[in-house]
Amino acid sequence: MEIEKLYVYPIKSMRGVEVPSATLTKYGFPYDRRFMVLAKQEDNGAPTLKNITIAPNNELVRFWQSIDSSTSTLTVTFKPTDGGEAKSIDIPLEPDTADLKVIDVMMHKSPTQAYQMPDKFNTFLSSCLGYEVILAYIGDYKREVRMSNLGSKPNDTSTGSSWLTTLTTAASKATSMVTGTAEPSTIAFADVAPYLIVSSKSMDSVLARLPADQQNYSILKFRPNIIVSGASAVWEEDFWAQLTVGDSSSSKAKLECEHNCSRCRSINIDYDTGEQGKGEQGSMLKKLASDRRVDPGAKWSPIFGRYSFMSPGAEGEVVRVGDEVVVSRRNEERTAFDWKGLSTLPGGGRE
Repeated sequence: MEIEKLYVYPIKSMRGVEVPSATLTKYGFPYDRRFMVLAKQEDNGAPTLKNITIAPNNELVRFWQSIDSSTSTLTVTFKPTDGGEAKSIDIPLEPDTADLKVIDVMMHKSPTQAYQMPDKFNTFLSSCLGYEVILAYIGDYKREVRMSNLGSKPNDTSTGSSWLTTLTTAASKATSMVTGTAEPSTIAFADVAPYLIVSSKSMDSVLARLPADQQNYSILKFRPNIIVSGASAVWEEDFWAQLTVGDSSSSKAKLECEHNCSRCRSINIDYDTGEQGKGEQGSMLKKLASDRRVDPGAKWSPIFGRYSFMSPGAEGEVVRVGDEVVVSRRNEERTAFDWKGLSTLPGGGRE
């Protein structure tokens, strides 16, 4: 197998940026989901901020993003659907936060703080969306991962592994969340994990659910960071526990595939209109639910993709389009999604 494409999403829930290579960090690829849009609202007369994400706010797909790495600049372009003129703004990818207001942000019951970006950026986004919003930058703040990332099953089938070896490895990982025994894993504005890995082979099954004249459905609706091609069968990624990228005999670029990604109605969005689709493609969530509700921990949602973390020792490793990908550890059974210390599920999907 090999890496087919790589993507980052600097502002959460807007369109992704395809990149030829990316550096592994424990928080995800550089610039990925470091910004998020929040709407200004009132709750019983008190001002509040509401997270704006793609599933309920489909209009975010009208924003295109591009990165100029030479100047560390993000260009955001809004393209209206009413025939109006597109407009753009440049945003520093690493803004000076010295004079920025600090705000509280809650995502999936994982609180953090972030910086409110200057008014010119907030005014631009508000004028595009038609309601008042602010742009938040997470900077050096981070969120605790609330998903349990000990999802790998003990009956691991990698060569030389055993239940004890697997458990010990998992418990000692930098991303381990064994209560009280390790530093909690942290992320930026990604929903629950720093990486989402998908297999393009599984799109064969997705597209087979659509009429022949509607099979232009894009894998990007699943909002992956890493697309892997060359799998031998559809849905085999359900059983991936660890991937090694590059020369499998020496590479340190390893990714731990901890949990399945349950999908939400964001996969029904018509990216041309910025609304929920009305045709066959607009029913993809229901179509996948017919046979892809395969995770007992997320039993009401169909599964596509693996939530993943960087392995210890992989910090700073560079992965590139075209790199070889090897399944270096595999589970015999599917993992079961679990939220650490939560009695109710905050929700699924990848935005």
